[in-house]
Amino acid sequence: MKIVVNNIIPFPGYKAINLFGVLFVRKNAKIDNITLNHEAIHTAQMKELLYIFFYLFYVIDWLIGFMAYVSFSEAYRDICFEKEAYQNEGNINYLKSRKPFAFIKYLK
Repeated sequence: MKIVVNNIIPFPGYKAINLFGVLFVRKNAKIDNITLNHEAIHTAQMKELLYIFFYLFYVIDWLIGFMAYVSFSEAYRDICFEKEAYQNEGNINYLKSRKPFAFIKYLK
């Protein structure tokens, strides 16, 4: 995964964002192996959904969660893609055994 360190992306308050398989990291942010694995899981999800459908489903899932929780952070944590990534980010070997479209089991 390509990593781009800069002062613009992501917005202040965030340390990294994965856009189309490229990890943009805030200058001075510390990125560990768990974060890299989390973002690698997102890259696998993106590839499965041909990138554009990942972002479309991501936003739709967030909107559904936001309407239910009315909280940005709760809605974010309830996104199926985030659930899979957070649950498996500590397992460095997860991507070797991950089944295609594994995020589906995390849908509401």
